[in-house]
Formats: sequence, C-alpha cells, structure tokens
Amino acid sequence: MSDYDQSDYWFESAEYDLQTARAMLDTRRLLYVGFMCHQAVEKALKGAFVLRKPEEDLPYIHKLMRLANLSGISEEMSEEQLSLLDLLSPLNIEARYPVHKSKLMASLTVDRCETMIQETEALYQWIRKKC
Repeated sequence: MSDYDQSDYWFESAEYDLQTARAMLDTRRLLYVGFMCHQAVEKALKGAFVLRKPEEDLPYIHKLMRLANLSGISEEMSEEQLSLLDLLSPLNIEARYPVHKSKLMASLTVDRCETMIQETEALYQWIRKKC
C-alpha cells in the first residue's frame, strides 16, 4: 500500500469516527462522544504522519501529543489545538475502564460534547489542509 493509500485509509477512518461521534451525541451516549473524537484525531494524526514521514514506520501508539510531535505537525498547531489534544487524550482510556466511567460521565453534558465535536471537526479539517 502506498503512503497516499495509507493516508487515505486513516483520513477516511477519521471521518467515519467523526460521524460516529455525532451519532453518539444524537442518541445521548455522551461517554462515547469523547472516545470517538479521540479516535478521529488519532487517525487524522496518523494520516499526517504517513504523508510527512514516508520513510518511517507508523508507530503503534495512541497518545495524541506524541503523534503530533512525531509527525512534526505540533509545531504548527495553535494553543487551542494543543489544548484540544490534552482534553481528548484521556478520553481514549477513561471511556474503557469502569473506575473512570462514573467520574467522566458526570463531567459530560450535551453542550460540552457538541463543542468537543465542533473543535474536533475543525482540527481534522486543519490537519487535512496541512497535508
């Protein structure tokens, strides 16, 4: 698979995850809105990595800031975009483990999740334009 085919895979998968985040918001499954937003950004960053670092193997990691740093795109990100990475990063793990679920559920509202999706969509579009 070429680097462009790989990047298409990651970006298309990110778009699918954004649609899933919207569906989770529509059905009020708020815990999974953040999880899917994390997944969308992770996949977009992996698409960026594949295009920007074609000579390197894509790392098997899920940490958003690390992926942004490895791809070199973090240097071009605004403070707001970097803050979104920090906000989304724990949602990948916390949505999976019961110890964190109740605390996380208490912090999520429909408005907060709507904002999270909007910011994730904007970041996704920005990453696509940069690549």
